[in-house]
Formats: sequence, structure tokens, C-alpha cells
Amino acid sequence: MNYYYRHPSMAVPSIVAVAQGDVTGDGISDNVYLTGVRTPDSPFIEQITLVVQDGSSGRVTHTPLQDNAGYNPTIFLGDFTGNKVNEILVSIDSGGSGGIMYHYVYSFLNNVAKIIFNYSAYNELYQYVVTFKDDYKVEVLSKLNKMKYIIDISGRDKEYLSEIYWENGKLKQPISGFVNPLSGLYPVDFDGNHVYELLAYQKIAGRYNADALGYVLNILVWNGNQFTLGDQNVAIFGSPA
Repeated sequence: MNYYYRHPSMAVPSIVAVAQGDVTGDGISDNVYLTGVRTPDSPFIEQITLVVQDGSSGRVTHTPLQDNAGYNPTIFLGDFTGNKVNEILVSIDSGGSGGIMYHYVYSFLNNVAKIIFNYSAYNELYQYVVTFKDDYKVEVLSKLNKMKYIIDISGRDKEYLSEIYWENGKLKQPISGFVNPLSGLYPVDFDGNHVYELLAYQKIAGRYNADALGYVLNILVWNGNQFTLGDQNVAIFGSPA
């Protein structure tokens, strides 16, 4: 009996996500797809590619993604720049323990793919310093905009706190936490003007990744040239009253 082995690079891509809307700017709805190669017996998808079929001409354009492997790839079409034409938000779950996501926003005016948001560039720009302080406080410093936030962790369980603090609330030793890279990017029209902002989530962690302290929430707005920081908040977890 003869067996035929197909190398993964020879696997045929299939459609893994689809959306419809005008992304080229001619007023005619286009077909937007993500294609990828599915891994047998696994939800993992490789070689994820953005594919746009022009609704007017039928022309098909393939755009490879920088990070093109992961789980649950999705597409969202919406106007992020205010030009009354849909841009394309692509999201891919990396599958890592930190819940890190790959996010891209593409403009496709006149059938030309132009990336206007790249998660890796965002992660390089939005950096933080997390420092445990005396009296059951954690300071989160956003380096980009020089803003400081204080998280009160006095409501955590006594065993957790006793590992970090003496009974008088003084730190036993200096401890630094960290903020994860981008773990969620959501389109939200905050001001109801039919132009979407981007709401970015980054988890604040203490001594280790599972020691979650809250999230940095950045609202990104298009300034005519790029996405910039419009507003920033820190969300914290509650404790029993």
C-alpha cells in the first residue's frame, strides 16, 4: 500500500473568517476574507492571509500578515479614520499564557493595502513601570504620557500580603511588577459620530503573570495620520465589602 505525505507548506488554505463592506472607497461592497492552513485535530491556524475581492472588478488581492499563526482569527470592518470608508481590523489569539493578541488595522483604499495599526509598534511605544510600595499600594507609571496610578491591594488575602509586607505595612524587599503586551483591542464609537476609536487592554501583573492587579485601558483615536492616545484609565478588581 502506498501512502502519500503532504508537506505542511503544500496544504491548501481555506477561508477562516469573512466580512463584507466597502473597503476600497468606491461605494460598492467588497468581500474580505482571512485564509489560513488549519492544523489537523487542532484549532491552530497557520499562514493567515488577508484577502480582499473588489466588489466592482472582482480583482483579488492577497496581503500576508506579519504574525500569521494563532487561534480564532477574526475580521471587523468599520470606519476608524473618518473618511466614511471601512478599514479592516484583524485580530488573532496568539495562544500564549499571557493572553497576548495580534492586532492589525488595514486601510484598503483603491485596492492598496496600508497598515495603520500594528500591535508590535503599539507594544514598543506603550511602556510601563510597576512598583510595589509600602502600605499595600502598587504604583503603575505610564512612561508615554507620564501618568501615575495607585492600586490599593490591602483587600487581598492575608497570606498573599504576608509574603510581601511586614505586619506594619512595610515592604519586606523591593518588588516590581509588569504590564503585559496588548491582550485586547476593541472598536468602540465612544462619541457616537460613526467613527470608531480603539480600546486597548493591557493586563497589570504583580510578581508573576497570574498575579493580576488590573488593566491599563488606552483609548486610541485617529489624528489624521496615526492612532494616538486619547484617554487612559486603570481598571482594578473589586474585593468583598
